[in-house]
Amino acid sequence: MATVVKQTGVEWVTELADQDLEDLCEATEEAILDGNGFGWLTPPPRRILESYWRGVMLVPERDLIVARLEGSIAGSAQLLRPPPNNEAQSFAAHVTTFFLAPWARAHGLGQAMLESMEQRARNAGFGVLDLDVRATQKAAIRLYERAGFKKWATKDKYAFVGGEFVTGYFFEKDLGASSK
Repeated sequence: MATVVKQTGVEWVTELADQDLEDLCEATEEAILDGNGFGWLTPPPRRILESYWRGVMLVPERDLIVARLEGSIAGSAQLLRPPPNNEAQSFAAHVTTFFLAPWARAHGLGQAMLESMEQRARNAGFGVLDLDVRATQKAAIRLYERAGFKKWATKDKYAFVGGEFVTGYFFEKDLGASSK
């Protein structure tokens, strides 16, 4: 009997198979419940999550990277490029909706996603990579700082969670000269 090795790593996706969509929705729900839901505070109905992820695949300025642990999607992030009509900010891309399900952390997947996003942004000619994060997301902040992102701003009323405002931080990383 052959041994099946399940993949662990990151990959850029342009479509989601049914099982991948299921995995991605489950990972999203778990991340939201853990307080890492890129805006959501409680998991929305599954049909809303499915529509959200299907919609991401339709937006030309969004590239989706997923992290897999033993073959199952365990997290994702998006590289957001500025729209074509924003020439003044065409030098910068933005990391958004970066998350890993709690059970998939400490496997190097967050770092691998971030490194892959930086490389993709560089290859596309972007000179700066931006991101923002709630101050409560300590592990993500450590990851960004270790990767060389520099905090450039703080917003006291960044999010409203549990009846209280949560501070947010804005980070950037200089990727080198932009050809845009």
